Amino acid sequence: MASQDWFEKDFYAILGVPQDADAATVKKTYRKLARKEHPDQNPGDANAEQRFKEIGEAYAVLSDPEQRQQYDAIRSMTHGGARFRAGGPGGGGAGFEDVFSSMFGGGGGNVRFSTGGGGAQPNLEDILGGMFGGAGPAYGGYGAPAGPRRGANLSARTTLPFRDAVEGATVTLSTGNGRITTRIPAGVRDGQKIRLAGKGEPGEQGAPAGDLILTVAVEPHPVFGREGDNLTVDLPVTFAEAALGATVAVPTLSGEPVKVRIAPGTPSGRVLRVKGRGVPRKDHPGDLLARVTVVVPQRLTDETRAALEALRAQEKDQDPRAELFARAQR
Repeated sequence: MASQDWFEKDFYAILGVPQDADAATVKKTYRKLARKEHPDQNPGDANAEQRFKEIGEAYAVLSDPEQRQQYDAIRSMTHGGARFRAGGPGGGGAGFEDVFSSMFGGGGGNVRFSTGGGGAQPNLEDILGGMFGGAGPAYGGYGAPAGPRRGANLSARTTLPFRDAVEGATVTLSTGNGRITTRIPAGVRDGQKIRLAGKGEPGEQGAPAGDLILTVAVEPHPVFGREGDNLTVDLPVTFAEAALGATVAVPTLSGEPVKVRIAPGTPSGRVLRVKGRGVPRKDHPGDLLARVTVVVPQRLTDETRAALEALRAQEKDQDPRAELFARAQR
């Protein structure tokens, strides 16, 4: 949309909403008007077609927070609707010099833009660019260049082994600008995006380079899993170890095993926590969570079978599922 339209059109009036209408109200009103004025609902009605285009233009600006803020700033500057017309003798309404002189606190002779006769027209977008200038490639959507442009951002992907993702690693990436080497911090998660400042496209005429947005995929590990900054591992124990208690070794990602105590009567599924053996963090490293899994023997000797049958006989009056069924009735 041309910048001049923003001075000449009252988008709030076109949609029929107050200037302080929230986004939901703007959207709801637009949808209602769009259904009413849609060309399919008004075949051959040129006025309805024009009205449909106008409410579409209005909604495009007012539904975008950044454009709406800029539009409101312009309306505030012109007191909600002053149009730029030719100044000088005979020119009606507010001319360029009138509006801009009042803005910068001067008289008519301080800031003048000749719009009459055969002189060249001032570039409205250049004027607006100077007023609302920023560091980006264009001034607030008005199309006026803001000097040398910053380089564009680039995107890249890399896949890391589980261990490298947890402990950190140095990787070499191939981009459109060649190969770069960077350090991936410890504890990066699957799908996490890392911004590498200044590793994107070079800027124009010495302007800053863009950034490289790196998306990291993490390969699964055959033994360890991850929950936040904690690592997880399934810890197999025998029935005797679980029933009678034992001290067993647990593997760690660093390769050095640690000992944990299995309390007598430990059920399958209980989680044992090993402090500080998870994802390394300077302030608070994660833990290693060992989930007990009771292993059922696949082959029994005669002695083992006899012992288990004796145990079953002793437990014949116990029903481990009684509480389960009782809760199921609630």
